[in-house]
Order: sequence, then C-alpha cells, then structure tokens
Amino acid sequence: MGREDTIELLTEYVKDVHLVKHCLATGAIMKSIAPPLNEQSLAWEEIGILHDIDYELVQGDMQRHGIEAERILLEHDIDPGTAAVVRQHNDDLHNNTYIRPVEIALQAADSASGLIIACALVKGKKTF
Repeated sequence: MGREDTIELLTEYVKDVHLVKHCLATGAIMKSIAPPLNEQSLAWEEIGILHDIDYELVQGDMQRHGIEAERILLEHDIDPGTAAVVRQHNDDLHNNTYIRPVEIALQAADSASGLIIACALVKGKKTF
C-alpha cells in the first residue's frame, strides 16, 4: 500500500484532525528510524500512520484499542505483520513486552510525535 492509500485508509476511520496529524508525525518518525536499523522505511511509515486507526472507534476503551485496529487492517488486506505490530502497541494491554525493534520504535515514535508537535506549536507554528 502506498503512502496516499495509507492516509486515505486512516482518514476513513479517523476524523479528528489532531489525531490524523499525530498519526502522520508518528509515521514520519518511524520512516526515519527504519534505515539505520536496516528496515523498510515505507513499511515502518505505514505502521506509524495506521497505529491509532481504531482510536475514535473504541472511544478511549484501552481494552479494545489495538485489537480493533488489527481487525480493521486485516479486513483491508493490510499485511498481517503490520496489523500485529499495530495491535501490540497498546501499552495498557501489553505492558512493556516489546522485543522487536519495530515494536520498540513504535513506542518511541508514538511518544516523541506528541513532544515534537508541542514544540512546533510553542515555536509559533499554530497551523500545524
């Protein structure tokens, strides 16, 4: 799946512009982390973009977050490995059981994206 198709899938399920920006930022971070780890940057970007695809659907129910995302992704023929990483990223359910670099990177990128967005807003990029 290409980047535009990935974003289109995300925005089919996520309407909040701030959450979409968070997902795009997470995808950008994942894309940049992949090459130094000898991983596929576009595959990692897709994981970052799609990681919160179910967030509005589950309405804050962290017992379902990730599980619903995996279901959605598999229904859209997304690679099962990608869907599994997205499912696994919910720390409330998986409590630091991350072993693979992609799982650890997604945890870091998910957190870092919020910090980067906040810093951009403080520096005057109010339209971000």
